[in-house]
Formats: sequence, structure tokens, C-alpha cells
Amino acid sequence: MLTGILAGLAAGALWGLVFVAPRMVGGYSSVDLTAGRFAAYGVVAAVVMLTGMRSRRLPTARQALAALVMSVLGFSGYYLLLVLAIRDAGTEVPTLVIGTIPIWVMLLGKPQHLRWGALAPGLLLTLAGLLLMMSATHGAVADGGAHYWRGIALVTGSLVCWTVFAIFNSAWLKRHPEVNATDWANWLGIATGLGAVLLWLAAGSDASTLAAQDDRAVFAMLCIATGFGSAWLATILWNIASQRLSASLCGQLIVSETIFALLYSFAWDGHWPTGVQLAACVLFTLGILASIKAHS
Repeated sequence: MLTGILAGLAAGALWGLVFVAPRMVGGYSSVDLTAGRFAAYGVVAAVVMLTGMRSRRLPTARQALAALVMSVLGFSGYYLLLVLAIRDAGTEVPTLVIGTIPIWVMLLGKPQHLRWGALAPGLLLTLAGLLLMMSATHGAVADGGAHYWRGIALVTGSLVCWTVFAIFNSAWLKRHPEVNATDWANWLGIATGLGAVLLWLAAGSDASTLAAQDDRAVFAMLCIATGFGSAWLATILWNIASQRLSASLCGQLIVSETIFALLYSFAWDGHWPTGVQLAACVLFTLGILASIKAHS
């Protein structure tokens, strides 16, 4: 169990990097950075599979199809829906909706033997932390127009995608113990790399715009670094956590992504968190500890 918890927290630490990476370069959209990261993930996965062909398993047709579906749910499809939602409904409301993913995963992934009373402290602490973070958000525009409500529908679809991915990924790995965490991460990576091309074609900048940027070398290095660390390695760690822990505890560990993202942001900006942000981080941490205790 300890290995799974540490792996889940490490995955959250790596995921948190993608929130500060876009601030290191200018002139690139979030889709450009995400498509680049996913493409790098696919290349890393393909190289690992090719260089370790003797020791790495190739997926069956059914396993390859499962990896393709999971990659759409957890990576390219999830993010494309989120980007389109932000385009239609602005940043604030979609961000808050996505922030509730840990709650839904915890609720839907609860083991049958675990009483709701045992899970309640972790849920309530996490919810309180989310509410504190939301309290700092003002001015979300809800004009009632068709674009706004289309954006709400899109972000709801994005929320459903990643929630389903988290629960199904955990269940799939537990049903297939013969597939190790690295092989599954590689299969997901190749499928995600293909999805990255479609993501870029659908919502990314054109090639001439990317080539004209002065900091394209930094952009490429960030894509490679986050593709390796925040995608390939983080997926392996998340798979280890999913194999060893219940979906509800994994859902609680997702909160660590928010905590690390805030810490990286504070470090990059060179300032201390506000009282509200600090209180939210404390509540998130207490929620994780309470959930670990409930599952132990």
C-alpha cells in the first residue's frame, strides 16, 4: 500500500509541472504545449518498446483497442474537450468543474467494504479545500448564450472522460495483472501520440506560426521534458498506484497534483501563498491523510 501511495503522490508531483511549464515560454497556446507533450510521450513510449523488444510485451488486438480508448478518455479526448470548453465558457467555470474530479473518483470508486462514514472526513476536507480555492475566483461570466452553455456541456464531457478513465484504468489493471505498469504506459503512450497529432490539427497553431517563434528550442525542450516526466513516467507511477490501491484512494491522491502545481507556481513567482491558498493546501493535505487512514 505504501508503494502505491508514494507512486500516486509522485505522479501528482510530475503532473503539477505542466501547470507552470506554459509560463516558461511565450507565444504558444496550451494546445501547442499539450500536443507537443503528448507527441513526446508517444515517441518515448515507442523508443522504450523498440529498444526493449525482447523484454517488452506487445499488446494483443484487444489490449491495443483498450489502450486506444483509454488514451482518448485520459489524454487527447479529455484535453480537447477542455480546451473547447474554455474557448466557449471562459477559464474560470471549466477550471472549477475539472477541479471536482477527485471528488467524483472518490465517490464512484469506493470499495464495497468501506463505510461511507470512514470516507466522509477525507471527502469533506477535500471539498472544503476546493471551496476555498473557488472563493478566490470572481467574475465568471454566464451570459446564458449558446456558446456558454455549449462550453458547460463540453467541460462536463471532459470531466466524465477523466473520471471514467481513472476508474476504468484501475479496474483494467487489476483484471490484467500480467500487464506491468511500464508496458501499459507504453501502449497508452503510442495511442496518445497518435491522438496528439489529431489534437494539434483540431485546435493547435499552424506549423509556420510555431516555426517563427524565437524560443522554439525552449518549447521543444519543455515538450520533451514534460512528455518524458509528466506523461510517460507519471503514467507508469499512476499505473502502479492504480494496481495497488482502490480507485477511491487514487482519487484522493489526485489532489496532490493541485498542491504541487501551487507550490511550483509560488516558487516560479517567488512569493508566498495567500492565506486562502495556504489554508486550501492544508485542507487538501489533511484530506489525503484522512483518506489514507480510512483505507488502511
